[in-house]
Amino acid sequence: MRSLTEQDIRNSFINCSKGEAKRLSLPRDLGERPWDDLDFLGWRDPGAPDRSYLVVERDGRPVGVTLRFPSSQRGFLHRSMCSLCLTTHPGGGVSLMTARKAGVAGREGNSVGLYMCTDLACSLYVRGKKVPESGGRFEESLTMEEQIARATGNLSAFLDKLYV
Repeated sequence: MRSLTEQDIRNSFINCSKGEAKRLSLPRDLGERPWDDLDFLGWRDPGAPDRSYLVVERDGRPVGVTLRFPSSQRGFLHRSMCSLCLTTHPGGGVSLMTARKAGVAGREGNSVGLYMCTDLACSLYVRGKKVPESGGRFEESLTMEEQIARATGNLSAFLDKLYV
């Protein structure tokens, strides 16, 4: 993924108003992000524990999505798998992230959800740059490139649902 500026990010959101995009908290370390290892930029809002954001490049332009997830997790004895990168995590390491749909459907309250790594570090897990705490990744016969393609395909399918 190419590096993004604050303005690129704020202009990219498809499921919130321009005013909301202007007010949302951006990561302070944009210049230090491992852009070459990212398939999307994802971060949690430190001021709103139930909100996260992601920005992905689609058709040569950034597309941003606001996400909500439960701020409290059920018991910590279960393990869950991320639907994007297929990394397993214990406890609250995977959350159901919901995104308001774009356009009229979103204004009517319609949303789409997907189980994702709560820290939104899917790109780093797939590349082995980050190891999940007490979790793991299944050993696969797919190459890393094929796993990356699967994860980006899963994300693309999720984003496509925001427009329907």
